[in-house]
Amino acid sequence: MDQQKIGAFLKELRKQKGLTQEQFAEIVNVSNRTVSRWENGNNMPDLDILIQMSDYYEIELRELLDGERKSEKMKKELEETVLKAVDYSNTETEKYTKKVHWILLVGAILWFTSLLIDNTGLVEIYALSALSDFAKGATCGMIICGFVITSRYGQRIKAFKQRILKRQ
Repeated sequence: MDQQKIGAFLKELRKQKGLTQEQFAEIVNVSNRTVSRWENGNNMPDLDILIQMSDYYEIELRELLDGERKSEKMKKELEETVLKAVDYSNTETEKYTKKVHWILLVGAILWFTSLLIDNTGLVEIYALSALSDFAKGATCGMIICGFVITSRYGQRIKAFKQRILKRQ
């Protein structure tokens, strides 16, 4: 995929519609700087936006990705497959977001419990002091888990775990 070629094609399409970068940026809900990066070939739009662009410019997604107009028409089935892939990707992102929210919620509850015990004088009771220490440690663990899940490391760990499970 030639990003420079695609960028020049995006610029050509925008100019054919008589739009400025700022006007087009408003249409696809991005900044005009982002549109500039696309047209210079520095970045590529997300798949969702590429589909939106192909609809707006009334061209096939394949044409956008090739950076030139084609004479043959894209089959409707291929477009539906791409849309399904986007939906799947969005569903997976939502699952990860829910996991992170739960981890952060539990961490916040544990942190609040620790603060409550430490600041009310209940820390002198051995069992509550131990609970407070546990809550502090668990809160740190929740923050680390949130970081791992939202980073590439989480994906690497998951892939590593799957490889190990396949060997057994």
